[in-house]
Amino acid sequence: MPTTPATAADNASNGTSAPIMLELVDESGTTIGTAEKLSAHLPPGRLHRAFSVFLFDESGRLLLQQRALGKYHSPGVWSNTCCGHPYPGEAPFAAAARRTAEELGVSPALLAEAGTVRYNHPDPASGLVEQEYNHLFVGLVKGEPRPDAEEVGDTAFVTAAELDRLHAERPFSAWFMTVLDAARPAIRELTGESAGW
Repeated sequence: MPTTPATAADNASNGTSAPIMLELVDESGTTIGTAEKLSAHLPPGRLHRAFSVFLFDESGRLLLQQRALGKYHSPGVWSNTCCGHPYPGEAPFAAAARRTAEELGVSPALLAEAGTVRYNHPDPASGLVEQEYNHLFVGLVKGEPRPDAEEVGDTAFVTAAELDRLHAERPFSAWFMTVLDAARPAIRELTGESAGW
């Protein structure tokens, strides 16, 4: 299994790989430094750059992923297509495309910026904190996902109504509704009002 940024960060806690660095930002999204990935998520958290991707099939269904059980942060919960952190100096768009391919084995057929959102979400289960300046992206996916089992436990394509039911029944990431709500205008533009997003 090749080492990806996420698995390298997981391995860093075991002393088996160099730590992954994140880009620290101020409230306007301007870079102000770097920090090691895990340390940036320890309470109270340090504001850092992140991204969230929402990919849809041609029927307007959203591709969700269930985070792998082995992940140190929010294992086993459902979330949007892909989330992550750019390397310091890496463009968020490039990072979003890269991680989508690494985690899910698909390249977006279309990927467009959908704004940014800033949030502070503590995760009670892990004790970690998401203090993020998050760049949002929406797009289309045409290939069948081939997820990396160390990153992704499961995937599902869901309609807006199916998402409502799943969200009521299953655990989702602490940040999921925040990023979904922030991305909704771009999602509606992509999928059309009739898709219900």
